[in-house]
Amino acid sequence: MSYLTLTALIIITAILHIWGEYSGPDILIYIFKPLTTSLIIMLAVLAKHPVFKRYKIAIIVGLIFSLGGDIILMLPRDLFVFGLASFLIAHLIYIYAFTMEHRLQMKILPIFLAIIYGFGVFSILAPGLGEMRIPVAFYILVILLMGYAAWNLWQQIRNRWALLAFVGALFFVLSDSVLAFNKFYQPFLAARGLSLTTYFTAQWLIARSIVRNS
Repeated sequence: MSYLTLTALIIITAILHIWGEYSGPDILIYIFKPLTTSLIIMLAVLAKHPVFKRYKIAIIVGLIFSLGGDIILMLPRDLFVFGLASFLIAHLIYIYAFTMEHRLQMKILPIFLAIIYGFGVFSILAPGLGEMRIPVAFYILVILLMGYAAWNLWQQIRNRWALLAFVGALFFVLSDSVLAFNKFYQPFLAARGLSLTTYFTAQWLIARSIVRNS
């Protein structure tokens, strides 16, 4: 199956999932959210000419933990902290993937911007976090580190696959920021659509970064 066919299926299933979030029966959510992520995993598994094999394996494992987080967060019980943990592991694996061949270089400006962003987000969310303050603070730290690792990768090699990884990481930060604001600060109607669109885009971009000539 070609990546164009898989991408078309990913778009269709993502749209059906988002429709289910707003107006469809819950069965659409239970079917199409894990199916969309599973198709992205398939895209990664079938990717030919990877930049290097270890990178491909790491990205696939990160996607699998993301799928685990998707499933956990769909369950009727409040298992948010476990879903958070699954995505946290996914981000740590992505950090490993982005730095396995290119070590982190400390650059003051992007680090400063990441700190300001993270502190700003946490300050806004803090009043509504309750006992989730420490887990959410740690999650913010890790996802921003993931974004920085992707930026660092792109800065060092400046090619297309690294750019896909970096843009994917940015979309992931945006997706989780929207999700957090909606859950802990102020719910808003467009949140689910925006967070899911950016989430699936992020995962697709990261999966596509496996291919050397993406």
